[in-house]
Order: sequence, then C-alpha cells, then structure tokens
Amino acid sequence: MEMDERKIKILQAIITDYISNGEPVGSRTIAKKYDLGISSATIRNEMSDLEEMGYIEQLHTSSGRKPSDKGYRLYVDRLMQITELSTEEQYMIKHHLINVALYEVDKIVKQATLMLSHLTNLTSIVKAPSVQKSCIKYIQLMNLDAGSVLFVIITDSGIIKNNVIKVSKPINGATIEKLTQILNFRLGKLTIEQINLEVINNLKSNLASYEEIFDGIIPALYDSLSGVETSEIYIQGAANIFNYSEYNDIVKAREFLILVDNKESINSLLNAKDITGNITIKIGGENFVECARECSIITAVYSASGTPLGSIGVIGPTRIPYGKVISVLTEIVKELNDNIAQIYDDHR
Repeated sequence: MEMDERKIKILQAIITDYISNGEPVGSRTIAKKYDLGISSATIRNEMSDLEEMGYIEQLHTSSGRKPSDKGYRLYVDRLMQITELSTEEQYMIKHHLINVALYEVDKIVKQATLMLSHLTNLTSIVKAPSVQKSCIKYIQLMNLDAGSVLFVIITDSGIIKNNVIKVSKPINGATIEKLTQILNFRLGKLTIEQINLEVINNLKSNLASYEEIFDGIIPALYDSLSGVETSEIYIQGAANIFNYSEYNDIVKAREFLILVDNKESINSLLNAKDITGNITIKIGGENFVECARECSIITAVYSASGTPLGSIGVIGPTRIPYGKVISVLTEIVKELNDNIAQIYDDHR
C-alpha cells in the first residue's frame, strides 16, 4: 500500500489534533477542522489504510484513532515543523543562564534543567559531568577580600569547582601568583586517586609559610573531586506529567514517577550515542528501558570546547509537542555550551 500525499496530510492532521487534545480522532473531526477538500467517507477509508499500515491505532471499536509509535516517527522525521520561540522565551534562556563570577558548571546545568522544564511544561532530565575520572587541568587562586581567597579547580572534563579559603591576613597578588604556580606544578594532571601522601607532603613542604592555604586546599580538593562513580542526574518538573490527561490513570502516573525516580534507568536513557550536538528522539518502543515504552525522550549532548560533558533533555508521553520541545532544547543547549565555554576560558 502506498503512502501518498493524501494519506500524509490525514496522518499529519490526526497527529496534530491528538498532540493538542489527547483524544482519539475521528474522520468527522478531520473533515470539520482541517480543510483537506475531501469527504468524511474518503477520510474514513484512508484512516483504515493508515491503520493497516501501522501508522495509527484504534483503542476501541467505536472510538477514533490515535498515532502509533511508527506514526510519530514518520511525523518527527518528515512532517514536523519546528516552533519558533517567542521573544520572551529567547530572553529567558539568554538571561537566566548568565555566567556570573563564581558560577560552576553544575550550577549552570541545574539552572538549564529548571528552565527546560519550565518552558516545555515537561519533566526535564540531565546528566551532569562526572568528577570521578577527571584529572586536574588547572588550579587558580584569587583574592576575594582581605580575609578570603578563592580556590578554583578546573578539570579536563570541563568541571569547575570553587571553594573559599579563610585567611587571617591579606596575601598580595605576587604571592597569590607564586602559590598558584606551586599548586599547578604539584597537582596538575593528577586525578583524586593519584593525590597520595607523597604528593601531599611535597605540597606541604612547598607551602610551609602558608599553612592556612594548605589547610584549606586539601579538604577542598577531596570535597571537589571525590564523588560517586556515576554522573549526577538532575530531574525537574516530574509533576508536569499531570498536565496530560492520560496520567489521570493512577497506575500510569505511578509508573512514570517510579521511572523518573530511578536514577539508573534515567542514566541509561540519557546515554545518547550522538555526540555531534544533534537532537536524539526516542519514541515509545524505541526506548529499551521497559517502563519508558509509553514515553518519548528528546535529548541533546552539551559540551565544553567540543568535548561532550553530559546529556540534557525531556521525558513525557509520546504526544509531547515535538516541534516546541526541539526548539527550546536546541536554544538551551546552545546557551549552555556558550556559558560553559565562557567559564572555562575565564579560568584557563
């Protein structure tokens, strides 16, 4: 059976209507709402063909049709139109991810997750950069005020951690520079596992006259670079699924909430293979995690200077507004990458 232009227009109308209302769509609705220039009877025949071809499905004998995973896939690949962001949405994305002096990568990532959930009305999920295997790329000391010094660690995976060290008397700029050089000489290119007793003793010897700096740096190092093996997963807006009538079913709602509460499952779903920055869309049964087979997951990889750091995206029912979500996600990832690059450059 051939997928001709008329069938495509009818399929597009069914998907558009179902995404908007969440109600099975009948031939009369299509004839009334969408000016296709064909009768209700012709639409009904074409819908039977589309069902036979696997693009739509009928839940009950008397009801209309809803799109299948195969129908959504055709829609996403060939028919979907990307929604343009409003000026207000563009402004929000640009100005709420602003890089401020003490911002850290994970804070910006958390902010991006919050914004993605807010602008899509969906549950947003993100995989933050992993610290466990990171090695120190650069360390920087900076005077904050007379009584405190900022200790900044930058890792090879783009993670930036800040810690404030209290000092009893001011340290001049030349000394700060000298201490920064010592720290980079002793700790540069090391992972947390490689900072052993010998390294610590050598550092202590080099910083003999600056005990407050040494005493502040060691706990800060371990606090910043030790962590669990897997990357941190952040989730925002789990309750947004209740905007979708299908989750009025308490069993479905419970299954979804259990899914997003399972960090291991979310981590698996976020392991996107595409590291080019393109959007990855998994629809329904394309998701290999069993309890996500009624969901669509749209993700993208964010990076620092071309090095992938993690994934960010949304999860929701298969009738999510794909065009809108892709538009918001694309803009947020672009802004996220720019902000991370800016932080990285500032501390390089």
